[in-house]
Amino acid sequence: MYVIAIHGGSGTINRSEITSEQEEAYRQALGDALDAGYTVLARGGSALDAVEQAVRSLEDNELFNAGKGAVFSANGKHEMDASIMCGRSLKAGAVAGVTNIRNPISLARTVMEHSDNVFLLGSGAEDFAREHKLAREPDAYFYTALRAQQLKEAQAANKTQLDHSARNTGKGTVGAVALDKDGNLASATSTGGLTNKKYGRVGDTPIIGAGTYASNQTCAVSCTGYGEFFIRAVVAYDIACLMEYKGLSLKAACDYVVQDKLKKMGGEGGLIAVDGAGNVELPFNSEGMYRAWRNAAGEGEVTIFA
Repeated sequence: MYVIAIHGGSGTINRSEITSEQEEAYRQALGDALDAGYTVLARGGSALDAVEQAVRSLEDNELFNAGKGAVFSANGKHEMDASIMCGRSLKAGAVAGVTNIRNPISLARTVMEHSDNVFLLGSGAEDFAREHKLAREPDAYFYTALRAQQLKEAQAANKTQLDHSARNTGKGTVGAVALDKDGNLASATSTGGLTNKKYGRVGDTPIIGAGTYASNQTCAVSCTGYGEFFIRAVVAYDIACLMEYKGLSLKAACDYVVQDKLKKMGGEGGLIAVDGAGNVELPFNSEGMYRAWRNAAGEGEVTIFA
C-alpha cells in the first residue's frame, strides 16, 4: 500500500474565471507533480523522498505561489517559507523568509538532516544553504509579470492579500503528503506567502504543527489558506490529536477542523491528509483547491473546483 496527495493552494477559484487553456495548464502541472512523487513510491522509495520531489515540481512551476512562482513581498523581494516532516522519526526541518533559493523545500530537508535545529530564518538559513551548496537563482528567475501586477494592485490598495482574487485564479501554498510501502508517512509544504507582506511576516507553512505535521501513529497533513488562522488553530497537529486522543477517523478529524473549527474562527482554506491505512482526505471551505491524489491501485484524481 502506498499513496500520495498534493495541493497547489486553495481560495477563490471559480470555473467562470479560468479559461480552458489555464485550467489545462494547472491540471498538467498538478499531474506532473503527482507523477514526480508517485514514481518515487512506485519504485519502493520513501514517503519523505516522494513529498520532497512532488513539492520541488510545484516550486519549479511559476503557476504556483512557491519557488519560481512566489509572490512579491512589500520590499519587492520573494521571501519564501517551507517545512518538511518525517512521520517515522518525528524529525522536521523548516525555513522562513529565504530569498534566491531555488527549492526551499530541499533546504528545509537539509536543515532536518544536517543540522541540530528544526527552524532556520532568513539570512542565516541562506548561509546554511550556501554551506550545503543548494541551488540558488537570481531575482530574475522568480520574476513573473502576473506577480508584479499583483504587487502593484496590493500596494495601490495598501493591503496584503492571499494569492486569490476575482481577477486572478487562486494559486497559493503548495504541499504533499504520502504513505510509502514501509508504512511511513511524511508531509511537506512550501509557499511565497502573502502578496505585499511586510515586517517579515511568516504564515503557517514553516510552522510544524500549524501548516505541516506527520506522525506514523496518526497521519500526515499539509495545509493551505490564510496562515494566521491555521497558526492559531494549530490545524495540522489538531488533526493528529483528534485521531490519537479522541479516536476520530481521518475524515471526521479533517471535517471538524476545516468545516467547523476554522469556519467559526473566520479561517478560509483547506488541507490534504493521509493516514497509515492509506485513507486520503482533501477538505476545504473555500471555493476551490488545486488538488490531486493517487494510490498503489492507480485510483485517484486531479481536480480544482468544489
